[in-house]
Amino acid sequence: MKKNDKVELEITGLTSEGMGVGRAEGMAVFVPTCGVGDRILARIEKVHSSYAFGKMVELLSPSPSRIENDCPVFPGCGGCVYRHMTYSAELEAKETLVRENLRKLGGLTPELRPIIPSPEECRYRNKAQYPVAGEPGGLFAGFYSRRSHRVIPAEDCLLQPEIFSHILREVLTLCNRHRLTAYNEATHTGILRHIYLRRGDGGIMVCLVCNASGLPFEEELCALLRERFSEISSIVLCKNTKKTNVILSDSCRTLWGSATITDTICGITAELSPLSFYQVNRPAAEGLYRTAAQMAGLTREDILLDLYCGSGVIGLSMSHLVQALYGIEIVAPAVENARRNALRNGIENAEFLCCDAYEGLRQLADRGIRPSVIITDPPRKGCGKEVTDLLLAAAPRRIVMISCNSATLARDCAYLVEGGYEITDAVPVDLFPRTAHVETVALLSRSRF
Repeated sequence: MKKNDKVELEITGLTSEGMGVGRAEGMAVFVPTCGVGDRILARIEKVHSSYAFGKMVELLSPSPSRIENDCPVFPGCGGCVYRHMTYSAELEAKETLVRENLRKLGGLTPELRPIIPSPEECRYRNKAQYPVAGEPGGLFAGFYSRRSHRVIPAEDCLLQPEIFSHILREVLTLCNRHRLTAYNEATHTGILRHIYLRRGDGGIMVCLVCNASGLPFEEELCALLRERFSEISSIVLCKNTKKTNVILSDSCRTLWGSATITDTICGITAELSPLSFYQVNRPAAEGLYRTAAQMAGLTREDILLDLYCGSGVIGLSMSHLVQALYGIEIVAPAVENARRNALRNGIENAEFLCCDAYEGLRQLADRGIRPSVIITDPPRKGCGKEVTDLLLAAAPRRIVMISCNSATLARDCAYLVEGGYEITDAVPVDLFPRTAHVETVALLSRSRF
């Protein structure tokens, strides 16, 4: 097999990135925008020793799950991967992915419950971070294409609320009127890096991420947005002058309105700053948190630890069930949000520590505080061996792990199983329809000590 060969393939599986998998000449061939059951003609684009990548040039026979794509920038945009198949087929693919990762990467075979679907398939996101680029006609915004930082124009994303596209167009029109330049990663020149929009039931936050400390037309920007959009309650400028692909810095200045917005989830009114972690699909997240609470099996005697707590929402939603709640989070603005969220909701049995997971667990141990139940919701890289060793040392009766990456979840659960726990329950929860991402909640209980 060599580049530009054409091969017929039957798609028999999907990768974690949503690519179709077929076999030809003894090699696995990965092809995007395919579903299980499709028969295709593919052109080979890249060949490795035991696998190849291809591109579909003809659909010979569609699978029953294939549907018409409804997005004009799919699949060029790097966000969605499943817009060509039914939602039920997408859910089946995600459930299979979680099961296979637990089995292959962790050696774990729990009784996996059926995946919990999202209440909404489109327009469900409450946050968008649009990278900005420039062209001779002016600035435009959209999303990065897959595995690159090339911006694909996409002012109206079908995952975002429609009002986001209207706000985005007004901001870009004003910036172009003032001939504002787009940030260039290669030369570290230009001003506007990202337009970041966040929505809660308490209003919309507009945050401009700039390679500068300010803009010459800030007052005009605020007046325009206030006049056109009554939902906007916060306008913020985030100064990020570092040579980095990290979107936000901790240097945020409020141009108008509040420095935060609020949203209500599981009965908790949450205050959110630009840097606060918060699930992007609130209705689906409520299902996720209810599932985690059910697995935790909390009692009034329990001491609950919310590890990687963000703005504290998960732990605070369960605080009325326990004796005491402790939260650990490394992002300082998020910790301040968590503390204010406790006050806002009249919760008096919560304490939040600003430090990394390792240091926070060590501090609690030094104070003689032994959580009986621990809930973790780490970033995609997971907890890792260092933190799971501390979880084992803390020896809670239950550990509930929430993860957006079932591969690192499988690894971390395997560490805990090796240390004496058993995985007794697991369920995927789809918070990100049409994308490759899926959340999983797993319960680990002590089996031997």
